[in-house]
Amino acid sequence: MNPVECCGRKFRCKFARAQTSVKQLQGTVSSLSFVIVFFSHLYVCMITLEMPAAVYDQASLPDLLPLYYRRLFPFSQYYRWLNYGGVTKNYFQNREFSFTLKDDIYVRYQSFSTQSELEKEMQKMNPYKIDIGAVYSHRPNQHNTVKSGCFQALEKELVFDIDMTDYDDVRSCCSAADICPKCWPLMTIAIRILDRALREDFGFRHCLWVYSGRRGIHCWVCDEAARKLSVAARSAVAEYLSLVKGGEETVRKVVLTDPIHPFIRESLAVVEHYFTQYALLGQDILGSKEATDKVLGLVPEDVKKELLIEFKTEKNPERRWGRLTTMAQNKRTTVKKGHYFEKEIMLQYCYPRLDVNVSKGVNHLLKSPFSVHPKTGRISVPIDLRELDRFNPFEVPTISLICEELDLPKMAGEEEDQEDPKENDKEAGERRKIRDYKRTSLAKYVKLFDQFLEEMARSRKGELIKKSDLQKDF
Repeated sequence: MNPVECCGRKFRCKFARAQTSVKQLQGTVSSLSFVIVFFSHLYVCMITLEMPAAVYDQASLPDLLPLYYRRLFPFSQYYRWLNYGGVTKNYFQNREFSFTLKDDIYVRYQSFSTQSELEKEMQKMNPYKIDIGAVYSHRPNQHNTVKSGCFQALEKELVFDIDMTDYDDVRSCCSAADICPKCWPLMTIAIRILDRALREDFGFRHCLWVYSGRRGIHCWVCDEAARKLSVAARSAVAEYLSLVKGGEETVRKVVLTDPIHPFIRESLAVVEHYFTQYALLGQDILGSKEATDKVLGLVPEDVKKELLIEFKTEKNPERRWGRLTTMAQNKRTTVKKGHYFEKEIMLQYCYPRLDVNVSKGVNHLLKSPFSVHPKTGRISVPIDLRELDRFNPFEVPTISLICEELDLPKMAGEEEDQEDPKENDKEAGERRKIRDYKRTSLAKYVKLFDQFLEEMARSRKGELIKKSDLQKDF
């Protein structure tokens, strides 16, 4: 095997970077400059080749967090997001933040007047976990001084939390907090189904999908209309999107009736796209006797008996499934209503499983983007829906990796910029921080977050122009 391949993702990225720079520089610089740049890139590649990949050790977190919050956390973008253009007075100031500190010390009702104040406090406390709550009627850090009953949660993004542990009854590869490439497609399917519904069925435009850092995904719907939804409206949206219902004792958790709702038909189209590769081959749901019996427990008794006989000779999972779907279709031609059991099976095994309580509560806290997961060390990063099928949670950078990347020698073209004498300390510090994260694996995720914020800003500007035009007297 090529030694470059053996060194893993980080070396491949650096080597590709060197190759790209060389191609860009060829024919545009003098031969001497070309040689200098080429060998500077090659030197970094060799350094990376010799260095072992950063392995996350939970015990190192207290040492890594100060560096992360001082040099890498994207405070500027973070503030832009939660300030929403400063259109509403005290919107950021009345937002609740919650910090989980070392030894599981939980600090709620934190709030900050400015980005600088937030930054200083996070660098002082170095939270192991950051949660974001609602925008309240008063400053959360002064909630004890407010008259009883007056401190109210007013607004918050419409949020969704999908956890892999909720699929334990239908995945055979892992259980509890464990995930692997075989079961991760469940999260891909969930994003595909929910994102389409939020945009097309409800008309929302600004949906930020975020990897939790361990075993799940979160969605922040940031449209103004979504942030202003009441508890009843949030509950209605969550119920509309919920299909798999019932606890461990419930065998048949999806029940379809005539006519099948258009939303369910759209969801089925997504599931069908992934079902063979994920469920039949990856999870082998019609492979072992135990797995097959579980599936057949969801079909009518007469169909089950017939399939059990056929399955004695037919062992191929895809042909078994083909036979089951044919029998379902035949059943529908002879019975007036129902008998969508093959569709119910697909949905029960693949449809998103929402934590409805997270979505319907305005004052419910949810883990913040760019928070570090203490168990895995992975950063909670935005997911690029354009590359969704290629998203790999195991390639998400850990805090160990990005802090190690800061120690790599700067390559040609990355030298320190000349200080601007007119620039104040805050501006200079922000500029240095931007240079820092751009040198790490975190850069592409911050860029994606930037693009999300730019789209929101354009939308907000468009709405303001529209309102201004409507208010004019012609």
